[in-house]
Amino acid sequence: MKWSREESQAVYVLHTRPYRESSLLVDCFSKNFGRVSLIAKGVRQAKSRRVGLLQPFIPLLISWVGRTDLYTLCHLEALCAQRLFSGEQLLCGLYINELLMRLLQREDPHPELFEAYERLLIELVQASHCERALRIFEKNLLVTLGYAFSFEEIQENSHYRFEGASGFIQTDLSSHETFSGESLLALNAENLGDHHLKEIKKLMRQALFFLLNDKPLKTRELFV
Repeated sequence: MKWSREESQAVYVLHTRPYRESSLLVDCFSKNFGRVSLIAKGVRQAKSRRVGLLQPFIPLLISWVGRTDLYTLCHLEALCAQRLFSGEQLLCGLYINELLMRLLQREDPHPELFEAYERLLIELVQASHCERALRIFEKNLLVTLGYAFSFEEIQENSHYRFEGASGFIQTDLSSHETFSGESLLALNAENLGDHHLKEIKKLMRQALFFLLNDKPLKTRELFV
């Protein structure tokens, strides 16, 4: 099995959990390697300062070594201070992290999605209302996973059902189960108005439902 050593990789922590007496298992989203799992040895010891950096939403540079898909963290530094989220911002950030944990394969790089994630974090800090930024990121995530929506046949004044593999199917009836062409075109242009958000949130839930294998996200319970 090939020995791997990677230096100064840009990452964000998605999730941590205790490992043995003093260590952590850390899942990161990296720009060049996608989702990476690491052992951070000894960071839970009283004298360790590194555990304070292994938190979500801090842009990090890390290095690791190892021979398997569970590497050993050997260097860690923060590029800037942790972005301070509260309330809805924090829940939205944790929701996106859980989505990435559930849907990204290990060591499958997606640099464009990484850049979209960085933009999302900035927008969450700055936005008074987070939902617009979330919907755009969800769309980009679906594109990355190979489940992009097709908007070619969408007409602004029509209504559509969404059916998984078949995509959008035009219908003569408007109901709580359909989506307006206006809202779908606004999503395609990434120019969502407040009046589009309820429909697009429902669309994203339908699109992500099958990818999550019918297993609900824990962070959605926090929103309730």
